[in-house]
Amino acid sequence: MRFKAIIWVMLWCNVPLTGFSQSVSLQERDSSIAFMLDEIPVLVYQKSKAAVPLGVDTIYSKSGFIHPLRTASGQILTRIQPVDHYHHYGIWGPWTKTNIQHREVDFWNLGDAKGRVEFDRVLEKREDELGAEILVRQNHWDLTSPPSTSLAMLENLKIRVEPLPSGRFQVDYITEFTNQLDVSILFEAYRYGGGIAFRAREDWGSENSMILTSEGKNREDSDEAKARWVLVSGNTNSSQGSSGLLILSHPENFDHPEPLRVWPEDSYEGIGNVFLNFTPTRFKSWEILPGKTYRLQYRLIVFDGKLAVSEAEAYWESFSEEK
Repeated sequence: MRFKAIIWVMLWCNVPLTGFSQSVSLQERDSSIAFMLDEIPVLVYQKSKAAVPLGVDTIYSKSGFIHPLRTASGQILTRIQPVDHYHHYGIWGPWTKTNIQHREVDFWNLGDAKGRVEFDRVLEKREDELGAEILVRQNHWDLTSPPSTSLAMLENLKIRVEPLPSGRFQVDYITEFTNQLDVSILFEAYRYGGGIAFRAREDWGSENSMILTSEGKNREDSDEAKARWVLVSGNTNSSQGSSGLLILSHPENFDHPEPLRVWPEDSYEGIGNVFLNFTPTRFKSWEILPGKTYRLQYRLIVFDGKLAVSEAEAYWESFSEEK
């Protein structure tokens, strides 16, 4: 069914069925797992804590994130540890404003030392005729818990990569998280947190990149907007002169269409300032009950060149029918 869906999307959008012979394999090292699209490491999941720049507090070192994410031509789309936000890590999804027994726990802002998310272990690895996938365990630590640090949530994160026609590929990013406590965890309504966050490459800014949502919002008015998908693209050294990323939110996600957090185009003088976050709890708090498991599902379409609105809609329609 998945192969038929891919072909249907490409035919519906009149995209040539070329470049579809690529295969995906896994290359694991002590520190990371790379998804190899032929010879290109298009996605690297980091198991080990990333070293911080000289002079930066090691509290900002973390594991359990995606970087680099490359296009099929090798163009890097992600960035980690920018000087404006050392806690930004490529593609990641920790919760921010969290309440546990009236204590403020923050799994995102590492410098506050109230919480953090770390890689634990690889649960599964698989390669098949359509692509490759991993299932990893990530631990969400409550650093404010008396008398000592406690494990608040277990997260099983599935990452799957499949090639698409015309040199594109898709990434499934599926997180299932379980409350390990005997009390509820409350994700409070806040403009950041959870879902999936993306910090773009350093050279993208207001002059050489764009953002567009499924509801026709752009960089100027997409913050706080709800969307089924968001498209980010900008100038690169690809032969087409540009590359990008389409992020799809599944209709079964909490508060779908999901609210967005998008940085204003004039932030940091318009340079290196592309950041966005699907934030399901931007407007609604979400109570995570003891022992219960919850799920959020996203799909990323990674491409060189351009991706039309009609193609984005077709990708989302196909994705929305999957469970």
